[in-house]
Amino acid sequence: SGCGSLISSQFSFVPTASTNPKAALKSKIVAEFRPQSLIDELLLYKRSEDQIELKEKQLSTMRVDVCSTETLKCLKGKA
Repeated sequence: SGCGSLISSQFSFVPTASTNPKAALKSKIVAEFRPQSLIDELLLYKRSEDQIELKEKQLSTMRVDVCSTETLKCLKGKA
């Protein structure tokens, strides 16, 4: 039983959120984390990326002369 008392005396102090400011901060961050807002932002970003990809595909299939200012004005009007 001598070893048991030695081990328990060596490990009797376990930092808790109240004694460790970093642990308290981490606990607070985890408790307040709301993943839904992150998910919403990521979905908006993905939708935006999809729109960009679609527009690029549409432009590549149109074979437009980008040097023509008249053509660019027409495209700008459709956007």
